[in-house]
Amino acid sequence: MEEFTKKAVELCTEAGSKLILALLVWLIGKAVVSKLLKVLSRAKVLSAMDETVRKFILSIIRGVLYTVLIVSIIGILGVPMASIVTVLATCGVAVGMALQGALGNLAGGIMLMIFRPFSVGDIINAAGADGVVHEISMFYTKLRTPDGTTITIPNGSLMGANVTNFSAQGKRRIDVVFSVAKDTDIDQAEEIIRNVLKETPNVLVEEGVTGAVAGGTNEALNLLARCWVKPENYAPTSAAITEGVTRAFGKAGFKAPAARIVTDK
Repeated sequence: MEEFTKKAVELCTEAGSKLILALLVWLIGKAVVSKLLKVLSRAKVLSAMDETVRKFILSIIRGVLYTVLIVSIIGILGVPMASIVTVLATCGVAVGMALQGALGNLAGGIMLMIFRPFSVGDIINAAGADGVVHEISMFYTKLRTPDGTTITIPNGSLMGANVTNFSAQGKRRIDVVFSVAKDTDIDQAEEIIRNVLKETPNVLVEEGVTGAVAGGTNEALNLLARCWVKPENYAPTSAAITEGVTRAFGKAGFKAPAARIVTDK
């Protein structure tokens, strides 16, 4: 009994020391990885890279470093590495099937880095979501919407979806249509639209502004206000143009389209 107790104490002491050592290695290793990532992020080689590529490379390095750290801790705990390799090889097919979604997302992230349909900071519409690209990681891409919402999209879904990049050309066209009465003075209305566009902040006047007839009906005349802005200014400028032209038409005495009322006799 005494020998058994002594053996049990030795085993517990040995196991406890391994657990404590593993915990220390985890805490120290985690701090070292964090510090190393900060140093790498400031390195000249990565700093000179595009923001999208830089963040993607850092996410890969983070994954590799944490993998090495976890494998080291497993070794400290006394688990034979040969056994781990054998188990992984035996379960490879099952693990591959279980992680096929994650592997698809990883492949999608790599393809995004190669073909570059968008970069961090671009305004896009993809996979049913609109927003500014905030982060492209190994598995997911994060978008931030104008109302402060963060949308996370799997990279695999992005590679299989149509992507509209509103920032690719560096400018975006605004088209706003106004309906007025059929007897409105066209020349005056077009002049008002052009003046409002020229006076509206953020409009790229050098790209040209347009005030023109866009069509109409028996009761209404449709007038087009067209200009160019930087992508990030699209929404506020569009709202400012709508308000400005509406106020200017009101001051000019323009009337709304006549309403046709049909009655059954």
